[in-house]
Amino acid sequence: MKILMLSIFAPHFFNWTKQLEDSGHEVYWLDVFDSNTKVRQIDFVEQITGWRYKWDFPGRYFLKSNAPGITRFINIFNERNFEKQLQKEIRRIRPDMVHSFVMYLTGVPALPVMQEFPRIKWAYTAWGSDMYYYRNQPKHLAGIKKTLPKIDYMFADCNRDYSIAKELGFKGKFLGVFPGGGGFDFSKMDTFIRETDKRNIILIKGYQGLHGKCIEVLKAIQIAEKHLKDYRLVVFGAAPEVFDFVKNSFLKEFGNLEIYGKLNHQDLMKLMGQALIYIGNSSSDGMPNTLLEAIVMGAFPIQSNPGGATAEILEHGKNGFLIEEPEDTKEISSLLLESLNNSELIEKAVCWNSLNIKPELERERVKERVLQAYKSIEKDL
Repeated sequence: MKILMLSIFAPHFFNWTKQLEDSGHEVYWLDVFDSNTKVRQIDFVEQITGWRYKWDFPGRYFLKSNAPGITRFINIFNERNFEKQLQKEIRRIRPDMVHSFVMYLTGVPALPVMQEFPRIKWAYTAWGSDMYYYRNQPKHLAGIKKTLPKIDYMFADCNRDYSIAKELGFKGKFLGVFPGGGGFDFSKMDTFIRETDKRNIILIKGYQGLHGKCIEVLKAIQIAEKHLKDYRLVVFGAAPEVFDFVKNSFLKEFGNLEIYGKLNHQDLMKLMGQALIYIGNSSSDGMPNTLLEAIVMGAFPIQSNPGGATAEILEHGKNGFLIEEPEDTKEISSLLLESLNNSELIEKAVCWNSLNIKPELERERVKERVLQAYKSIEKDL
């Protein structure tokens, strides 16, 4: 089967697509925003990059950063149209299926072209806030409602998004819930795992902004300060706002607080494998990939639960804690202290997750299910 993937430049997408290597499918990727970069990880894929600008003139990036108005004017003449490029590639490749990753980035923009080729099957993968947040944005909602009825197949990282998609007009075949980037390679991760009683890190996801609520977790840390002196408090992937918040609060006096920006995956897994507790907090998300990694690496998860997505794998008080109000610092502080004061709960939760959730996230097991899903599409051709 010939598959044309539509996605932005994203590690999740590359990890997912890697599952199709040696599958017998002929895979193409149109980089919708055109990073103009070839990705070695998916070198078996024909990567359509470098298409966006007619002339990649010297100094373009400098001009883009320092004179955006001039850049916008130049791009009126210099930038190729995505719809025309997609139309061109469909006519050249003649795919059996087009697969869009994220509705508002590659689904809605592709709709006018896909309507020209009604015989081509169309699949869609929902990630993160794709359905949950953007259904409440009127401009996005109109496009979502027009697009979903035209899509034949859907993948998602949680059942919540399938329910939302059905409400908004999806009538196709749901192919199942999968981790956004496919499964995890335990052979590369298990070596970093420590026994629970040898862990002393409270690991915090540092996202902040439209959805991320790390600062609320840090405020909860302030409330619980006197109970946390024996732990390493580690924030990873910290946004600039998080660094600024710490700099301007008494958290800067904490000798046991460490803040990191972007970490490579191996360093993050080392921290996960040493973490007693992992905290992820956001007002909108799907099934967080870092939550799944924390479970795989044996940390006790405390995670926000927008729209009930996290509750699909975490039962509050059994194998983790759910944050129901991501801006309620007292709730977060209370959950943190409750977990620290109940070592038996942590032990039982980590054991339960290792026996019941972790095996289902193993890369080869997920890959087998993914390939079966694509095979079911092929049978419909």
